[in-house]
Amino acid sequence: MKNILITGGAGFVGFHLCGHPWFDSCDKVVLTDNLNDYYNPALKYGRLAERGFQVSPETPDMEPVSNEKGRLFYRADLKNTEDMKALFKEHNFTHVIHLGAQAGVRYSIENPQAYVDSNLQGFMNILECCRQNGIEHLVYASSSSVYGANTKVPFHEDDPVTQPVSLYAATKRSNEILAHSYSHLYGIPCTGLRFFTVYGPWGRPDMAYFSFAEKIVAGKSIQVFNNGDMKRDFTYVDDITESISRLVEKPMTVEDRKVPARILNIGHGSPVDLLEFIRTIETNLGRKAEKEFLPMQDGDVPMTWADTSRLEELTGYSPKVTLQEGIARFAEWYRAYRKL
Repeated sequence: MKNILITGGAGFVGFHLCGHPWFDSCDKVVLTDNLNDYYNPALKYGRLAERGFQVSPETPDMEPVSNEKGRLFYRADLKNTEDMKALFKEHNFTHVIHLGAQAGVRYSIENPQAYVDSNLQGFMNILECCRQNGIEHLVYASSSSVYGANTKVPFHEDDPVTQPVSLYAATKRSNEILAHSYSHLYGIPCTGLRFFTVYGPWGRPDMAYFSFAEKIVAGKSIQVFNNGDMKRDFTYVDDITESISRLVEKPMTVEDRKVPARILNIGHGSPVDLLEFIRTIETNLGRKAEKEFLPMQDGDVPMTWADTSRLEELTGYSPKVTLQEGIARFAEWYRAYRKL
């Protein structure tokens, strides 16, 4: 049996993951999301509708909504302990893909409690439910932000991660430590995935590429931090979902390692200059951006760069979609979505 729970199922990565063909082989697929208003919930409802789930703001919490493939969606909040326990008990999950979290580096400065509720309390509820229900594999989203102020590049999973520069990064590193402790104490196979700047269609409006597109089309200036002297390892969302699909059925065992917990980078492995990134967006939208150059923001870092050799060794896969291909796909979707 393969009964899969995907938390954050109405989110950017969760939406794309739900559409991956690997899940057609599963006996049961259940998605959850609290559909909060961190960004416009209409985008989340749109993603769900695209997957065949007819969900509205009036849909009650914990009421199952099915689609034509027999998959189920629940409006549910990770921090609600009793709801999480009931969900696990009802569906006998074998695997959990935990993508639900409060995202955003800068927002963590404005609203720290949201990160404590979702990323700490919510993650603890997931761990406890995995422990109580004998889950075969917990795969959870971490973030490249855990590398914080590290200057050695590319970032490798064995590098020290003791200098987080945002609360968001601190909560993601806390997830890794908590997962390791549960793996050690209870033998739960856990795989933490450090995502590097994910982008693509149906993305998050708070992410730079989406925000840049919105402002360029509206004729507004875009804010370019650190005066443009930044590099990011941009990873197309299909490379993320393909990596996850290959990892779900590859848990570590105590035979592999005394504690069956591991961390993997998922990035493209080739950082791109921020100004080149903006030029690529301009080219694909056919419009020039008016730029406002600003200093580095609190919680930001000048460069991210993933060493993905461990992922490739384990799965035989390494991210392939180039920035030019990925931004072209995003721009095509964006023009259709905004009816431009």
